[in-house]
Order: sequence, then structure tokens, then C-alpha cells
Amino acid sequence: MSLYFEEEGAVKLPLPCEELAGKVIEAALDYVGCPYEAQVNLLLTTNEQIHEMNRQFRGIDRPTDVLSFPMLEYAEPGDFDFLEEREDCFDPESGELVLGDIVISKEKVLEQAEAFGHSAEREYAFLIAHSVLHLTGYDHIEEQERLVMEQKQRDILEQLQILR
Repeated sequence: MSLYFEEEGAVKLPLPCEELAGKVIEAALDYVGCPYEAQVNLLLTTNEQIHEMNRQFRGIDRPTDVLSFPMLEYAEPGDFDFLEEREDCFDPESGELVLGDIVISKEKVLEQAEAFGHSAEREYAFLIAHSVLHLTGYDHIEEQERLVMEQKQRDILEQLQILR
């Protein structure tokens, strides 16, 4: 798995961001049964920057905690079978499946960790697990989808022993 990590802004999270992100992404991909080595881009940014991205890409005029930009559309969440015929989904140099981009607001990680009464590590790991599920076709628009996604997030974090 390749993680392309970038960070901007003065706020620093009190944790090994790149290392933890790699562990959570690997665990999430294993959990959903991704049969390929994968590639993910992760940007840690500011409320101001994620606000602009949220407005530009989603038409929502406020900062958010995480944005996910999947490179693939899945007929069924977590069903990777269609990729056998899709060479265009793989990085030609590494052979890795290109999953997409994750953008996280560092301020929101800290705000939400405090609001929910858990660590910044737990909040950060949760947002990454949540986003990887989006990158592999899961969503939470419908109630049943939300329940499935929430259970998967809990399972991933429990496997990593990152608890509330």
C-alpha cells in the first residue's frame, strides 16, 4: 500500500499522523477484503481550506471534518470483481489500485475529539476508516447503509484497539 501524505497549516495533531494513517488504511482495506495493493492520497489541512473544498465540490458552505474523493464507482460496496477488466484503475508504474483522496481538517479532529470525549488519535483514525469505506464504495445516505458503515467503522477501530 502506498500512502501519499501531505500536510498544510500551522495546527499540528499530537500523534504520528502518517504512520497511524497507514495502519488504519491497511486495516480498513483488509477488513473490506480489497484483493489489491492500493494507493491513497491523504491531505491534512485547515478548516479554511476544507471549507473552500466543501463549497466547491459539494456546494456546502461550511467546514467539514473529512472529504473523500473516490476514483472508482462500485456497483456494490466493497465488490472489487469488476476491476479484473479495468487496467485504467491501476497505477501503471506501481501496479497499485488507485483508490482516491482523503482530506481531513486538523482543527475538526481536535474539536470533535474534545466534543465526543475521546482522544485525537481515535477521532483521526475514525475519520480515516470512514473515508476508506467511502473510497471502496460504501455510503451512509440511506439508513441501512449508515448502519452498515457505522458497524464496519467500529469493527476496524476495534481490530486496531483504538477505542473510545
